[in-house]
Amino acid sequence: MTGNETSLRIPPETLGQNRHICALFTSMDEHYSVLRSFITDGFSQGQRAFHLVDPERREDHLARLADAGVDVADAIGSGQLEVHPWEDGPLSADHFDQDVWFEGFEDVLRSGPASGYAPTRFLAQMEWALADLPGIEDMIEFETRVNYVVPKYDDVVICAYDLSKFGARTIVYALRTHPVVIIGGLLQENPFYVEPEQLLAELREQRSRAAR
Repeated sequence: MTGNETSLRIPPETLGQNRHICALFTSMDEHYSVLRSFITDGFSQGQRAFHLVDPERREDHLARLADAGVDVADAIGSGQLEVHPWEDGPLSADHFDQDVWFEGFEDVLRSGPASGYAPTRFLAQMEWALADLPGIEDMIEFETRVNYVVPKYDDVVICAYDLSKFGARTIVYALRTHPVVIIGGLLQENPFYVEPEQLLAELREQRSRAAR
């Protein structure tokens, strides 16, 4: 992990209801460098962290948290930190069922206060959407629907996309489904964001045309 000079602080109170964030990175080193303060500030403030990561990178993820000063064993033991592989979330079956994961995602946000932690800082590494499984094509619709859930809670949700892994079409849609974006290490309101009602109607019209 690189130094703190590139790390980005995200005070949740400055976001209003726009707490669904698309974070675009060119490497995992940049991912952890930029998000270091977002992660560590949450722990220092007694907030819960829920991280959804590539199972093959779980140990690296935990090591990077430790390098940032997080007492990983203590945080996991207390329930303040949960690090889950994609198979515990969107890839929990042999296909992507957006309705099942939509319910599961809201359960994660809802369960924070019940476990004694409010709010939750939710971080998802989005390469799960590259899996060759039935239903994956519904990922963008799912990301759109998330905008109905996030404003109901006090949590910050970051969806991290590695620009070296995703094609331009997916990134364009990722921008259209998040009201806030992190790009080049900067947090800003996303001018490409489309309200969910409008984008869902567009996606369903595209699906209808394709089925004709």
